[in-house]
Amino acid sequence: MDKATKDGIIAKYARKEGDTGSPEVQIAVLSQRIRELTAHLQNNKKDNSTRRGLLLMVSRRRTLLKYLSKENYERYISLTAELGIRR
Repeated sequence: MDKATKDGIIAKYARKEGDTGSPEVQIAVLSQRIRELTAHLQNNKKDNSTRRGLLLMVSRRRTLLKYLSKENYERYISLTAELGIRR
């Protein structure tokens, strides 16, 4: 993921200026990286180290989604709908 894409995602999902640590931003950035790695693994089926990294990212995103659903369910619903993540 290049810097411009990441900055765009951060600007879109940040709660305030300079916010990079909120769960919404972290989930959105992880989702973009997961999409890119999934496309990479479709072409490179034997790249097991990347597959392991992808599984770790999916697990991290699931943990953040679980936290967000407990903290603010409305934001969780809107974020999953916006990003196209199954609940």
